[in-house]
Amino acid sequence: MPLKSALLLALLAVFGPHAQADEAVPAAAPQTLASVAQPTLPSPSEVTDPNTVAPSGAGGAAATLEPSTITASLPEAAPAPPPAAPVDLWERIRDGFALQDIDSPRVREDEAWYAGRPEYVKRMVARSKRYLFYIVEEVEKRGMPTEIALLPMIESAFNPQAYSRSRASGIWQFIPSTGKNYGLEQNWWYDGRRDILAATGAALDYLQKLHDQFGTWELALAAYNSGEGNVARAIARNQAKGMPTDYESLHLPGETRNYVPKLIAVKHLVMQPETSNQALASIPNAPYFTQVTTSQNIDVKLAARLADMPVDEFVSLNPAHNRPVIAAPRGHALLLPVDKAEAFNANLESYSQRLVSWQSYQARKGERLDRIAGKFGTTVAVLRNSNHVALRRNKLASNQTLLVPLHGNRSGTELLTVDLKSAAPEEAPIAAHTRYRAKRGDTLASIAKRHGVTVAQIKSWNHLKSSRLASGQRLVLEADASATRSASAKGKSRTGKRQLYTVRRGDTLRSIARRFNVAVVDLQRWNNLSGKQHLAHGSKVALYRGGDS
Repeated sequence: MPLKSALLLALLAVFGPHAQADEAVPAAAPQTLASVAQPTLPSPSEVTDPNTVAPSGAGGAAATLEPSTITASLPEAAPAPPPAAPVDLWERIRDGFALQDIDSPRVREDEAWYAGRPEYVKRMVARSKRYLFYIVEEVEKRGMPTEIALLPMIESAFNPQAYSRSRASGIWQFIPSTGKNYGLEQNWWYDGRRDILAATGAALDYLQKLHDQFGTWELALAAYNSGEGNVARAIARNQAKGMPTDYESLHLPGETRNYVPKLIAVKHLVMQPETSNQALASIPNAPYFTQVTTSQNIDVKLAARLADMPVDEFVSLNPAHNRPVIAAPRGHALLLPVDKAEAFNANLESYSQRLVSWQSYQARKGERLDRIAGKFGTTVAVLRNSNHVALRRNKLASNQTLLVPLHGNRSGTELLTVDLKSAAPEEAPIAAHTRYRAKRGDTLASIAKRHGVTVAQIKSWNHLKSSRLASGQRLVLEADASATRSASAKGKSRTGKRQLYTVRRGDTLRSIARRFNVAVVDLQRWNNLSGKQHLAHGSKVALYRGGDS
């Protein structure tokens, strides 16, 4: 068959019998592969350009044969389901780790410290289960590394009642001024630094601000510990000398140099607990508590009873209240275990009696305590037990707010005597341990005095059999002001027996602390006293012995 005829037949097979070589060819209707008749085309030896067809007549335009394009329409693959959320919170935390490891002796020392204290870690983890899910949620919302959620482990061992020598308070250890700067209210009734929700929000706000300022999480953490001014000055010193300005290159206070290594050691503890001789108890990856808003004042003990839960558990979730009554003038969110909220709401709605059994009274300097007791139908013993009273010759030494029963509530002393501090969970060291290198002339007594602890505590923490001390010797001091309790109370519950001591002439906080083998900082915390406050002869000082209160 001539070449021209073969090509025409091929065109007719593709475009149909009505198509002409010199006319525009209409678009073909979609067809399946089986319905298209495949033409037999000449070999390349017969046509130089297989896509070019000779014109059908003289002067006709050349036609271009475009290859047939066939698209197979396949069903779209279903999107892969999202990965299942971890069942265990520790797994979720591990997945979010992002801080760089630090290979330093400090990290290894801290790892060894935790490895040698499995009971301490066990108690810390038990406390953390109440708060950790909420903190991880907030950390992830801000895109922070999940190591930040572990920071309360080195700040307070997740003890909401932790209080340091520098007056830092709560699981995030805010000092009063920084707390106020970040909106944490502090008054006679309430301390927002111990409020789990408010303090967590403030701490993460502060850390985010420090990260924005210094550019790395290591420097942000250093500034969180020692203040942004200290870190800024250390950076400026290194810049002036042409030296690096990363965390490990800066000359920072000793506690701050140890701060990030402590967090890395805790990270390693969580990442591989078995290598630290630990068995981390599982924490469900689910909320532990929920919020219940109340606009009514209510006694702490009654609120716990309406929620059908122990007072100490209620206080652990609501530690910000300084008094045994929850004052809610503008409405306040109580935290309750998720399985207790419904019962609390139902019991509160059906409760027909008075929610508060007492009130505050502004007492004036010079008032007699027995007359105040008579005025409110109670006893001097109840007033002393419910208030830290400073007396001088049986009269108030200064203007003071006192907690007194409501008028006519002479039988309501049960709720009055709730002690929030003794109801709190077992207290661990107030910020994790610090190290001290002995200098020439140091003695255990002088170091103990400087850090507000006892010689017996230092011996216990460092396994010392004598008081001899060598220059350069390293000592471990538990807790930033070492408010761990007396060595005799080691390993026992913090809810030690409460004892009232009557101040004698010449007594000082330090002499009383030595006499009862407790720390000065504890006496101040138990009695709401400042370091410079005068102890009036005859006044009462609360002590806790036989426990690590």
